[in-house]
Amino acid sequence: MDIVLITAVIASLFLVIGAAEPLAARLRLPYTVILAVLGILIGSGAIFFLRTDLTDALNPIAEAILGLPIRSNVFLYVFLPTLLFQATLGMNLRRMLDDWVPILTLAVVAVVVATFSVGFALSWVSALPLAACLLIGAIVSTTDPSAVVSIFRSISAPRRLARIIEGESLLNDAAAIALFGLFMSFVMLGVPDPKLSDALARFPMLIAGGAATGWLTARVAIWVMALFRAHELAIISISVALPYLAYIGAEQTIGASGVIAVVAAGLTLNLAGPGRLPPQAWKNLREVWDLLAHWAGALIFILAALLIPRLLEEIRWSDFALIGVVILAAIAARAVILFGLLPLLTLLRISPAVERPYRSAILWGGLRGAVTLALALAVTESFRVPVEVRRVVGILATGFTLFTLIVQGTTLRSVIKWLGLDHLSPIDEAMSRQVVAVALQTVREDVARTTEAYALTHDIVRSEARLFGDRLDEAVKTAETTADISDRDRITLGLIALAGFERDTILTRVRERIISARMADRIISEADRLIEAARAGGRGGYQKAARRSVAYGRGFRVATVLHSRLGISAPLVRLTADRFERLLSQRLILRDLDAFIDGRIRRIHGRRVAELLHELMARRIEAVETALSGLQLQYPGHSEELERRFIRRTALRMEEREYASMREDGLIGAEVYTTLMQDVEKRRISAEARPHLDIAVQRGEFIRQFSVFADLDDDALRRLGRSLRTRYVDAGKVVMRRDSAAKSVFFIASGAVELSQGRQVWRLGRGDMFGQMAILMSKARRAEARAIAPSTLLVLDEARFRALLKRSPALQEAVRASALQRGIDPEMVLKTGG
Repeated sequence: MDIVLITAVIASLFLVIGAAEPLAARLRLPYTVILAVLGILIGSGAIFFLRTDLTDALNPIAEAILGLPIRSNVFLYVFLPTLLFQATLGMNLRRMLDDWVPILTLAVVAVVVATFSVGFALSWVSALPLAACLLIGAIVSTTDPSAVVSIFRSISAPRRLARIIEGESLLNDAAAIALFGLFMSFVMLGVPDPKLSDALARFPMLIAGGAATGWLTARVAIWVMALFRAHELAIISISVALPYLAYIGAEQTIGASGVIAVVAAGLTLNLAGPGRLPPQAWKNLREVWDLLAHWAGALIFILAALLIPRLLEEIRWSDFALIGVVILAAIAARAVILFGLLPLLTLLRISPAVERPYRSAILWGGLRGAVTLALALAVTESFRVPVEVRRVVGILATGFTLFTLIVQGTTLRSVIKWLGLDHLSPIDEAMSRQVVAVALQTVREDVARTTEAYALTHDIVRSEARLFGDRLDEAVKTAETTADISDRDRITLGLIALAGFERDTILTRVRERIISARMADRIISEADRLIEAARAGGRGGYQKAARRSVAYGRGFRVATVLHSRLGISAPLVRLTADRFERLLSQRLILRDLDAFIDGRIRRIHGRRVAELLHELMARRIEAVETALSGLQLQYPGHSEELERRFIRRTALRMEEREYASMREDGLIGAEVYTTLMQDVEKRRISAEARPHLDIAVQRGEFIRQFSVFADLDDDALRRLGRSLRTRYVDAGKVVMRRDSAAKSVFFIASGAVELSQGRQVWRLGRGDMFGQMAILMSKARRAEARAIAPSTLLVLDEARFRALLKRSPALQEAVRASALQRGIDPEMVLKTGG
């Protein structure tokens, strides 16, 4: 075929892609639907002009269109990795984890149920063998990521609904393709009869092997990217190779799922990339992948649509009935999962609740597309599949895909509107009216200053001011009609606005590199969680999310057990260092919020709401300070290094800003500016490196680190080591209760403890002791001790403590200091204790 014609055809397809987006916006139809319709028209036109006797002038063009090398492998090996990889890069993984149960239910369970529902329904109404019917069920059971994601991002769907749909469409391809491979082996002629048990035994390898391949490939790629961090184009080029190497490596090397490998690689880069790559390089990498995915998604739809006229050429009237059966069986299977299984999982407290309108939208949003057509094409290309099976598979898959795109796709926007999911809630409506009124007041003040500064014509200024004043009066009047908003709703609105400003501040600090990119994604996710918690649960939800942001999670507790019981320290080191940096970043951000409360929220919602928000901010800051204090007491040296690192990053940002200002003012040229910025970048790489955190302290070293045991010889230390018991305490747990009997003295080997007695509070860290005063004074404990960080305590019973006190001057001096701190006569304590 003439290469010039092929090039012209491909260039023309890009023209169609360029015209499809504004056409879709004008017709208010999904972009993918427009692409599919245009592809069908082009394919039908090519067949018509090639077969008509009207003219032969367009035959070369028609032959070039129909002769394009469109094969199933082109879709699966070229386009699918691009779409999956870009989708994973654009996902907010930490927010998606909140809905991992419904996502996995739809991505795995729903695919299996749909496969068997469609398969058995077809076997009852057709003469096809059951294996062929199940093959059709596997082909039509996967929702298409390019169809679903593009549509839900183009309409005003709630973010949670879009996350569930995107997560399902991203992950269900692996399950559907695995089932496709299983049933394909049962319908192929000349192939030894497969065993179902052998096929099912391959499933764990498909999943685990694909995940391991993707993770390993991504880790190697990230390591190479980090080496080339000064070369942005090299970083982007490596990222382009990553999904294809992962896909081919999994499929061809170990026989695992290439889809799972690409998803695992994308998730790994999504999580690790921001912390290992320069922020600007990461931003540009994401933009390049957005463009690649846009082209890939458009081409896959057009090229797949070009095949539809050929796939439907041999359609019969009886096939329409079979298409109807497939449609009904697929929708019914999806409805069973959404309205039967998901509510049951919620009732059993396994899954978060998914509201009924959301489930209805998900039901109608299960669109099929190019992936379904690619799998059907793979069947029609195989000479080992019986001719009638090939014909029916092509027709049913194509007919069902057209139904989902043309019927469901074109009406999805209306369904979401009918379900009320495209409207602002009453509280958001009230918020918008209040915000417009305040914003226009601010704009009027700014415009007045601007017109005065530029000395504009007085009459023109007065005329425009009158028009603007009318608009402002109308906005104020509209806002006042919602004056019956309850204080509770105003507090909720204020918290939503405050969390939104917190998120914007985080993004600003990340761009300025004051907050490291490593922490950016985690902190932004916490801000998103605050917004949704305030929207769903008001003040209580916000406070719960705020407490969660400083709490030690389950992963931290597991890491502590691994360190303390098995001596595996790496997970605890990483989580502790992350927690240090996250708390420092939170403290920085929270101190910026008071000005926003006074400058904005007070004007919208009044003094009472502003004062309450100030109080909530004070509690959040206190919680962060307490958590940070616990770590500082536990690892004082590491805390100092992190603060020094923060100061260095801030200074570098200010230095960079000064050089940019000097260049804009013409004080330095481009050559000098480039040299200075290269020097800044070298120093920034050094400043970005996180200081090492050493937590691997052995038991013997635990005892020697206490100054109270400094005067003991080696034999005494060994005897003491045999007498001390080790106790591990999670953050927030009570170590010593008020009014309990005094039987032991505690020494803090690692962690931090807060003592409270009445209104007095003391915080103790590594090397400190507590519990000795009650023993020496022979009284019940008057203070309560609570761990404010995961802590390792060494416990000594009363008898051994008294014996040790008599022969250790250092321990006696520590007791005196502790008594003075509490306002107690130290000599009386020692005398009583002796």
